[in-house]
Amino acid sequence: MDDTRTEVRPDPSSGPVSRRRIVVASLVGTSIEFYDFYLYGTAAALVLGRLYFPSASPTAGTLAAFATFAAGFVARPVGALLFGHFGDRVGRKRMLVVSLLLMGLSTVAIGLVPTYAAIGVLAPVLLVTCRVLQGIGLGGEWGGAVLLATEHAPEGRRGLWSAYPQLGPAVGFVAANGLFLVLDAALGEEAFDAWGWRVPFVLSAVLVVVGYVVRTSIAETPVFREAMAQRERRPSVPVVELLRRQWWVLTLATVSFVLAFTLFYTVTTFALSYGTDTLGLPQRPLLVCTLVAAVVMGVATPLLAAWSDRVGRRRVCLGAAIGAVVWAYPMFWLIDTGSYLAIGVAMSVGLVVFAAIYAPMGAYLPELFATRYRYTGAGIAYSAAGIVGGGVTPLLATAWVSGTGSSWPVSAYVLAVGAVSAACLLLLTETKDTGLRWSDPERS
Repeated sequence: MDDTRTEVRPDPSSGPVSRRRIVVASLVGTSIEFYDFYLYGTAAALVLGRLYFPSASPTAGTLAAFATFAAGFVARPVGALLFGHFGDRVGRKRMLVVSLLLMGLSTVAIGLVPTYAAIGVLAPVLLVTCRVLQGIGLGGEWGGAVLLATEHAPEGRRGLWSAYPQLGPAVGFVAANGLFLVLDAALGEEAFDAWGWRVPFVLSAVLVVVGYVVRTSIAETPVFREAMAQRERRPSVPVVELLRRQWWVLTLATVSFVLAFTLFYTVTTFALSYGTDTLGLPQRPLLVCTLVAAVVMGVATPLLAAWSDRVGRRRVCLGAAIGAVVWAYPMFWLIDTGSYLAIGVAMSVGLVVFAAIYAPMGAYLPELFATRYRYTGAGIAYSAAGIVGGGVTPLLATAWVSGTGSSWPVSAYVLAVGAVSAACLLLLTETKDTGLRWSDPERS
């Protein structure tokens, strides 16, 4: 039910200045969080296998590093449940500050963990612990960040406003990989392996301070303040009501958006490892290719998000699913040529297809769920999709390439995920014209 007639007490911090702060807070926060999260993925592809799992073969070491990478994704639904519970009960703003601190401190800690040569088996244990804490932090971050943007957005522009936190992956990825690229070029392989790779992790402390200052200056969202004023609408355990009222929507949304993570981590994390380990290409030009593709993705994200305000979220996402099916094989055919121009094209098109489903998702997921458990619903769907798409995909892809010596199983997997995503999206409703101030638990 679209309950737009309810009076809401004005917030003294609202207005044009506050809206600019909301945009900055959502973009800065997710950029920092994804910078932290992607640091690990790049390090896992480049150095962590040999530094923390040296007794394994090169392939086994990479698999072990990707397994710790996957641990962060497995932890994300825990963060979504924990932060979503309190975010739906005490507010979006407070949880965003806590998630930022948890994510940032965990990332700094990764940069300080001694290697296997220094402390033995305790090294990978500490690495996994920090990675899990990273996952919990990001699991709570995304849902709150997109709600901060969408629940402040003017009517008819929620897609565009949701693009600001959705730019976080592009900004964070470019910052993380760009810093790795600069350090690798400046230090050389020996110094980079010895200590240079740690620098981007430790620098996260500075970014966290910036993010903390920005986020403590913003106002709570008007939609949540309205829900707080109507206390009878607040469930004691949001996840219980979510599963009781909208379990089918949660299931469809989760499966639909597995594609987003599959595309992103196939194009970036796995392709980087595949290019260096299987094709024998130097890592520096490959990092440049991923950076170019990420910039293209960043440009496409707000355009596609704004387009979803005009034609609908589901239509844009369906276009992405079809694009994934069509591009799955040509993408790796181009990568297998070993030509950096071809690789750049393959990655760029792949990340534009990713942006076509990821950009509308920032508005689509919140719109699918009722206000009183929106943080929980959007966060769980996003994080659970990440387990398969982001956590499992690099592991499966590495194992398949090792077993077959070919990239075709990876392409087949991307194609299959795209087809399943399209089927699930067809079962979901369009939401672009639906107000966020609704509480009808039967809507689907």
